[in-house]
Amino acid sequence: MAKKLDASKRVGLTALTLAILAAFLMPLAYGVSMSLKTKEQIASLSPSPFPRSPETVTIDGKECDLLRVPMADGTARSLAIVKKGRESSVFADPAKPGSDPFEWAGSWRTLEPVWKLDPQWGNFRKAWQAVKFVSLLKNTALYAVITTIGTVLSSLLVAYGFARYSFPGKRVFFVILISTIILPSAVTLIPTYSMFYKIGWVGTWLPLMVPPFFANAYNVFLLRQFIMGIPREMDEAARIDGAGPVRTLFSVIVPQAIPAIISVSLFHFFFAWNDFFGPLIYLAGKPELQPISVGLATFNNMYTSEGHLIQASSLIACAVPFVIFFAAQRFFMQGVVVTGVDK
Repeated sequence: MAKKLDASKRVGLTALTLAILAAFLMPLAYGVSMSLKTKEQIASLSPSPFPRSPETVTIDGKECDLLRVPMADGTARSLAIVKKGRESSVFADPAKPGSDPFEWAGSWRTLEPVWKLDPQWGNFRKAWQAVKFVSLLKNTALYAVITTIGTVLSSLLVAYGFARYSFPGKRVFFVILISTIILPSAVTLIPTYSMFYKIGWVGTWLPLMVPPFFANAYNVFLLRQFIMGIPREMDEAARIDGAGPVRTLFSVIVPQAIPAIISVSLFHFFFAWNDFFGPLIYLAGKPELQPISVGLATFNNMYTSEGHLIQASSLIACAVPFVIFFAAQRFFMQGVVVTGVDK
């Protein structure tokens, strides 16, 4: 009896997990479906979750629609409408090319079309040509990679100091650092913008690329938690062998903290890749420097009625983060789990 209860619990838990997963993936599935449709398919009075279009056949050199026609015996057949009329129409059987057309009494408008799966893969090519993806992807990759290197390096140094060394006011400084996480960005927006404007950095990459080189409180916290779990005996052994603090960090701590470093790198890379507000205010009027988030927003405003192209361009922009995440998900999950557990 207990085994049956355990099995039913596992089945219920699996079903609940799949339901939650389906709910999370539903918007993505809808976006993929929309990107493969035409404007007519999106605006259809009988919308479908799949990209489809009415199926047609050629009868005597004329392209005819296929309709589901009810027959006298109660069945329905897929027939090609040759001549449309108000009270009756002429149909032909595409399965029997040599057969004579026959007249069917009734309004052809009430008949259901025969649909075929018709994905519009050309939407991605049109979106790629409409948006300057090469320039946008280059700017975005440059922004994401440089700032990721800066924030990982600086956060690693700060986390190493808080995890391994004692100095006056250490706890106070750490509390002040962590408290910046809850500081709303709107509070510092105007002073920060004014400072960058006065030193002439507005309109360049500097306001976006320089601050990450001064660490991030969230990244420091994750790396500190991981470093504190590394035995201090390894540091002492390196010190006995003559290694200094910097050599110990890069030869002993970094190899052990690879999962946490990859997690921090992915967190910041995805943030920089999707960052919209910072580039919008600091790179206004500089389209040649804008990343893909701002470029897509401009494209959306220009092609408001082209929903299929907007969705196709959005999926192209998501391709790189998807590939990077799935390639590094093992290290990412390991780093998130370990940094959140007191070892």
